Amino acid sequence: MPRPAVNVAVRAARAAGNVILRYMNRIDGLNIVEKQRMDFASEVDRLAEAEIVKELRRAYPSHAILAEESGAMGKGPLTWVIDPLDGTHNYLRGIPHFSVSIALLEKGEPVYGVVFDPLRGELFTASKGDGAYLNDRRIRVSKREDLGGAMIATGYPYRQRQHLEAQLNMTRVLLGQAEDIRRSGSAALDLSYVAAGRYDGYFEIGLKPWDMAAGVLLVREAGGRYGDFAGRDGIPASGNIIAGNLHVVQAMTQIIGAQSTPGLLKA
Repeated sequence: MPRPAVNVAVRAARAAGNVILRYMNRIDGLNIVEKQRMDFASEVDRLAEAEIVKELRRAYPSHAILAEESGAMGKGPLTWVIDPLDGTHNYLRGIPHFSVSIALLEKGEPVYGVVFDPLRGELFTASKGDGAYLNDRRIRVSKREDLGGAMIATGYPYRQRQHLEAQLNMTRVLLGQAEDIRRSGSAALDLSYVAAGRYDGYFEIGLKPWDMAAGVLLVREAGGRYGDFAGRDGIPASGNIIAGNLHVVQAMTQIIGAQSTPGLLKA
């Protein structure tokens, strides 16, 4: 049974999803800003985030919030981490693959998480110790025991293109063993798909907390593991993450660690 905090996050995610869908046919008229090189946001991101913050503030006025567009609001041991539109690049080009991601962290550890795909109506939820679910159906990571036949997801670091050569080397070596690598444009959905067993593993460079906080909880509660490129468990401060079932994560960590520069292996 979902915890009360998950129910609140679900309401917030659905409210944001309604905003996102409302503007889908008006993309050409949106006000779009480039926050930094190749990093875009639109008024939809801000409007969707406002809906989430409103719902969270109504239920938990004392909790801190860390939101992609608005930044940090308040302080305390309990922090909501929000990505109102994960996959903005896809959305602005009319590519139907994006999501809303909301997580509650307690002293930096995710305890509740929701990822919502408003187009497909897929709702991924997780509570610490209670498992992971897709539309109320229990989900588990894949049972694959090695990289042979594995489907791996990734994303390319538009914020950190200085690491592109290293990631291309990782991709080359992984493709020598895995079935294929997918790059879909939403880290939150990639991690959700790992939790649901659709992907066997995932890696990416330079994610922000709002990109992965909900998704990593889904992976862990679905029986998987996540950590950094050096094999350390937990949400990586570097944003360089590997996730999947235990066997796939171990195999990916060996390959990715061998192809990483010293900077990518730092905590």
